[in-house]
Amino acid sequence: MTDVTEAPADAVTDRDSGTAWRRIADGLAQAIARGEYQPGDTLPASVALAEQHGVHRHTVRQAFRHLAEQGLVTVSRGRGTQVTAPRVPYPIGRRVSMRANFGKLGIEASSRTLSTVAVEGEAETCRVLGLTVGSRLWRVEGLSLADGVPMGTGTHWLSVERFPEFDRAFREAGASITAAFKAYGITDYVRLSTRLTARLADEREAELLGIAPEAAVMVSTAVDALPDLTPIHLVSSVFAGERMEMVIEPFKE
Repeated sequence: MTDVTEAPADAVTDRDSGTAWRRIADGLAQAIARGEYQPGDTLPASVALAEQHGVHRHTVRQAFRHLAEQGLVTVSRGRGTQVTAPRVPYPIGRRVSMRANFGKLGIEASSRTLSTVAVEGEAETCRVLGLTVGSRLWRVEGLSLADGVPMGTGTHWLSVERFPEFDRAFREAGASITAAFKAYGITDYVRLSTRLTARLADEREAELLGIAPEAAVMVSTAVDALPDLTPIHLVSSVFAGERMEMVIEPFKE
C-alpha cells in the first residue's frame, strides 16, 4: 500500500478560490482598491491575519510577497507591511527640473541642503565637466521632497572657478539648482545625458529617504549643460524606487 501524506489544509488548492495565500492576497488587494487601506497605512500583522483565516503565518507572508510584487505594498522589517502610494511620474527630457515636473502634477516640491564643501575633483568627474584633473569642485548634497515626503537624495558637482560662492547662492536659492544658476546669469540649461541603474539602498540612503534598509532604489547620473552644450553640472541622485518612476521624453523641451 502506498503511503500518502496529506498536505496542510492551507496549502490545498481550491479550484474556485485558488490557494489560501492567493485568497488572502486578493482580499487585501480588493480592500486596498476600495480605500479601506490608504497609502501609508500598515496592514494587519501576519500573525493576526493567520489567526483570522485559520492558516499558518508563512501563508500570509506569501500573500504579502505577492502584493509587493504587484506594487501594492512595501514589506519592511520593523515597519510591517504598508500600502504603497502610486509612484510619481518624473519626466526626463531635454530640460529637467524637479520643481517644474512636480508642479505640473500639483505636487509641492522642496529641497533641503545636507552639506556643501569644496574639494579636489576626481579624474572622471573633471573629465565629464570638461575640467583639468584636480580642479576644485563644489560637492553639494541635498534631499528632494514631494509634499514633504523624501523622494531622492543627490550629490551635485560644479566648478568652483565658474561658480564662486556657490554654497551661499545655493542656500539663498532654497536648495534649488535652477534658481542658484540664475545668480550667475544662467537662465537656461539642457540635459546632456541621463544614465539610470538600480541597486539596494545603503543605511544612510534608507534613513534619509525613510525606506527600509536594502530597499530598491534608482540611481540617476546626469550631466547638464549650457545651451551651447558646455557641461556645467554633474549630479548623481538616488530615488526611492517605491515612490518614483522615470518617464523618458527624449523630444520634450
